[in-house]
Amino acid sequence: MNRYIMIRRLRGPAILLLAGIILLLHEADLVEFWGLFLPLLLILIGVLKLAERAALAAAGDEAFFPGGPYPYGATAVAATAPPVPGSAIVPTQPQEFGKGTEGGQS
Repeated sequence: MNRYIMIRRLRGPAILLLAGIILLLHEADLVEFWGLFLPLLLILIGVLKLAERAALAAAGDEAFFPGGPYPYGATAVAATAPPVPGSAIVPTQPQEFGKGTEGGQS
């Protein structure tokens, strides 16, 4: 298992562990729950996000998102085929209305 996925999977249990420790200290009348939990929660989420970014930077984005909706790198941009004329919703040639033999007019 790569490090990025492991860190992502540890986010929920780490938050539950933090809440359990703060609640235990609150039951012992050592700390107030909301006064300590919210700052520590924000710090924990920030540290986990930094660890995820470090794991992605170490392995490269292409290893984790090979077929994502947005291509990565210069090679993915060059691999896209140019549009075929006439395949778009908007016509490729300008239409001149009022000229021609349509409707019996000449």
